[in-house]
Amino acid sequence: MELRVAGGRGVTDRKTGEEPRIEAPGQVIDAALVEEALRGRLEAFNQLVVRHQDHLFSLVYRLVPDRDQAADAVQEAFFSAYRNLASFRGGSVRSWLGRIAINAAMDLQRTKRRRPSQPYPELEDDTWQPPAEPDVEPESKALAAERSTVLAAALAALPFEQRNCIVLFDVEGYDYAEIATIMKVEIGTVKSRIHRGRLALRASLSDHRELFRG
Repeated sequence: MELRVAGGRGVTDRKTGEEPRIEAPGQVIDAALVEEALRGRLEAFNQLVVRHQDHLFSLVYRLVPDRDQAADAVQEAFFSAYRNLASFRGGSVRSWLGRIAINAAMDLQRTKRRRPSQPYPELEDDTWQPPAEPDVEPESKALAAERSTVLAAALAALPFEQRNCIVLFDVEGYDYAEIATIMKVEIGTVKSRIHRGRLALRASLSDHRELFRG
């Protein structure tokens, strides 16, 4: 099936009609690639995929505790982004793609409520973790890996509504209003889920306090 996109538009903010204030060089590149993709250049969109696929996978993998399902959600997010490219209204392409990926992850979670017996099988090794800096001592690296493993397992045990809110707020830095929009709930519900999730995490991690001291 051949995908077609709408014709090109200018690089002005489509909400205000004003030139966007782009702070980072990466945003300039992203904006140019979006405009090229809107003109029908598939290769431009492929470059966006290459630029952002690792970030989206890392984001989705925190929400979907299965590597294959996370990869499926990211793929669906890029398909959705391509189909709806004309709806991009300026600003950060990375954030826009992130919201689409989060929605894809939540849709997947809603259809797959059954939690696997080992929610994070990849945690049996440390290949999923970012490489340590050269000057990091082996003991520190091992401690960081153990912390990540314990925390990931604790997050996986939470109801996905609580886990999503905590990851979006504490890890990704979204504010309450943004999370409420993404999750399609009231701001008070977001705050409640974060509060209850943190309490559950604290209880779950109570036997591992020594790992998180200092």
